[in-house]
Amino acid sequence: MQRLEIEGKHILEGEVRISGAKNSAVALIPASVLSDGIVTISNVPNITDRDALNEILEYLNADVKIEDETMVIDSTNIENKEIPESISKKLRASYYFMGALLGKYKKVNMYFPGGCKIGARPINLHLKGFEALGAIVTERENQYIIEADELIGNNIYLDIASVGATINIMLAAVKAKGTTIIENAAKEPEVVNVAMFLNNMGARIIGAGTSEIKIIGVSKLEGCSHEVIPDRIEAGTYMIAASLMGNNVKISNVIPEHLDALLLKLKEIGIKIEVGNDYFIISKSDNMKSVNIKTLPYPGFPTDLQQPITTLLTQCEGSSKVEETIYENRFLNVDYLNKMGSNIKTKDKEAIVYGVTPLKGCEVIATDLRAGACLVLAALIAEGKTTIHNIDHILRGYEGIVEKLNGLGAKIKIV
Repeated sequence: MQRLEIEGKHILEGEVRISGAKNSAVALIPASVLSDGIVTISNVPNITDRDALNEILEYLNADVKIEDETMVIDSTNIENKEIPESISKKLRASYYFMGALLGKYKKVNMYFPGGCKIGARPINLHLKGFEALGAIVTERENQYIIEADELIGNNIYLDIASVGATINIMLAAVKAKGTTIIENAAKEPEVVNVAMFLNNMGARIIGAGTSEIKIIGVSKLEGCSHEVIPDRIEAGTYMIAASLMGNNVKISNVIPEHLDALLLKLKEIGIKIEVGNDYFIISKSDNMKSVNIKTLPYPGFPTDLQQPITTLLTQCEGSSKVEETIYENRFLNVDYLNKMGSNIKTKDKEAIVYGVTPLKGCEVIATDLRAGACLVLAALIAEGKTTIHNIDHILRGYEGIVEKLNGLGAKIKIV
């Protein structure tokens, strides 16, 4: 098994360019099957999640060409056949094929998706949306068969503003008869990016980025070209890295307003940040103050940055409270941070982080994607060498993380 070895205490300097957003790309790629032509998606991050989705596309007989960060997908000869568990379980985002294939063919047959074990993430909201459009859902153990004679627009209220459910219902509804309205829709930038992609193909989606999205069904979707937005979670991770060990680190290819919640917390901590049109310049601070963090749907503080910022809180004077409101298993990183020397107490969905605590390198395990990012950040400031096992989680979501960190002056390698 591969592992990361990181030597701590090296100052980070220079520039790092942020890749395309994982959480956008993993929806755009399945959405491409809705097209009746050829789609070109640029700025696609080179991560293992992309490869897993490409495996499903090729299994369905799509013609896919990948060059650098561009995917050209021709769905003309797709065969709508059962997607087996062996490939659907490789990532959670495989569930977007449910909405896309249902929207195009009125039937989909696939197994429950995989992904990080960060808590209960049922797809009941997705299925509720499909049923509201007229589909019948049959569940057999981990297998779902979803089919409809026809899909008809409807008003759908989401009990939780779920990004996955919002996007999946959009995919299913774009070719439905009549109008679909999603109320309490997720507002994340990734939702907007997918809606723009569908509109570029000829869909009629209004209101993406607000709590109410209107989808007026169309009969045909054409090919198009589309660009993945920059990854705000990757950007946030490097912003935290620069806050810990940076000397004028420039983080480029970002959309600053997508990171307002993190920016406000870093400034509250005492980090000095220069904000440009598409970049940040950040240096570490010697006197950092404790803050309280509460994860919320966008535009609130993102759950995907809760684990990474916990590393920064270990270096802040006083006690910080972290409240996780999205996923119940998002504190699996804490035991390993404590093993490295931090002092963090958890109870239910809250953690209290006591600082300042020096960290020491040791052997740790990445239990999920963002927990892995948290441990990479901890290793950067730890005394000595840290070895991180189970790094497939990290490579799923961070393009070229080893090359990017080494380019800034870190000492990190895959073994």
